[in-house]
Amino acid sequence: MNSIGNHTAVSEVSTLLVLRHSNNSVGIVQNVNEQGNLIEVQPDGSGIDTMLSVDSSAVSFLDFYTDFYYQLKNPADYSFFKVKEYEARETAIGLQKYLESSSDNEKSNLYDYAVSIERVEAIRNQTKAGRGSFKVDNNFYQKPSEISSFQYRFQMEDVPWDRLSEISLDRDKLECLGVLDCLLKGYKTHELIPLALKNGKSAVKADARLQLRLNNDGEVVVCIYRVQDRPNFDQLFFGHRFSQEDEINLLNSGNMGRVVELLNEATGELIPSLISMDRLTNELFFLRTDFVRIPVVVCGVQLDRAQQRILKEGKPLFVEGMISRKGKSFCATLQFNAEKQCIEFLFENDLKSANGGGVKGFEKVIPTSFRGKPLRKWQIEKLKKGECVYIDGLESRGGKRYQGYIRLEKVSGLLEFSFKNSKKL
Repeated sequence: MNSIGNHTAVSEVSTLLVLRHSNNSVGIVQNVNEQGNLIEVQPDGSGIDTMLSVDSSAVSFLDFYTDFYYQLKNPADYSFFKVKEYEARETAIGLQKYLESSSDNEKSNLYDYAVSIERVEAIRNQTKAGRGSFKVDNNFYQKPSEISSFQYRFQMEDVPWDRLSEISLDRDKLECLGVLDCLLKGYKTHELIPLALKNGKSAVKADARLQLRLNNDGEVVVCIYRVQDRPNFDQLFFGHRFSQEDEINLLNSGNMGRVVELLNEATGELIPSLISMDRLTNELFFLRTDFVRIPVVVCGVQLDRAQQRILKEGKPLFVEGMISRKGKSFCATLQFNAEKQCIEFLFENDLKSANGGGVKGFEKVIPTSFRGKPLRKWQIEKLKKGECVYIDGLESRGGKRYQGYIRLEKVSGLLEFSFKNSKKL
């Protein structure tokens, strides 16, 4: 993510490591081809940016892994391990070293920590039956401490405490503010921190977000993102001139909602990128589309290629039937955030613009069925045009058949039903 210049919680992204039993080699899963053969990338290879991305939430991962596992031609030839996406490379390298230096007995113990398809299916069945709750981290896999110590990107001894003391921060204060854990994981603080920044002999009070990062010399440094004035959208942003629509989208949703070509001033190269704004600091960020990775499953809903393409292009996508951590069904608009480098959930209040309209650039995907009744091609085409569509063969919970009319509601993206053919459903 490159820097230039209270949303809902973001969906955390994970990936899968694969251990091939035939040669004890460790790779990072990329995909499964149509023949059922596993495609993987090496942790030290150039294709690391093409690794598989999976939403970490419980239901999403359970549904994804079941579909993924049974697409494989010979799934028993592999063992899979679920890890956070940002730590995949380091964990894969550590796992490979562990295998090369372990005895046969130690290697056999390793399989106890792999994702178990039997356990995954058992939990899915239990969840669908509504019996109790579960914790993903402990029920179907564990991460052995002997293999990986990458639960945190940084350890306590890595933190540049001397630099933090210069801005009147220490361990106790960070723990009191509830941001130390977030910093050690390599994330920005989720809230603004009041700082006392030195300006000559005096100190200037400022609010900022903090983040620990590695510099070009491999040293851990403290990045300070101060609150800025509202961006000047009249100025060029790496060669891009903001339209009025761009400005509205950035101010209301934090995401511009489209791919634009930004100028690399050093090389003259035009780079397709997404632009987002940090809603806490007003700072603009961009991310190359090469680095945009979209999860296959989000909160239990599997995204098709058309939906993944919409999100990769930075556009909002309305999705129904997602399952929350509490097991409740919900719907929301998904959109990729270049500043957070992942998908975020935008609910109705997030999509309200100053003039009461929705965010522009919203692309609706017509469902292929309604209340269990598959929609025909001509019905979908009429819905896309905003027309009412007659539908029959629907069945109530009591088993009674009925018919009526449906139309796509413009703001929510939901199909609305009426027994009468009316333009005002």
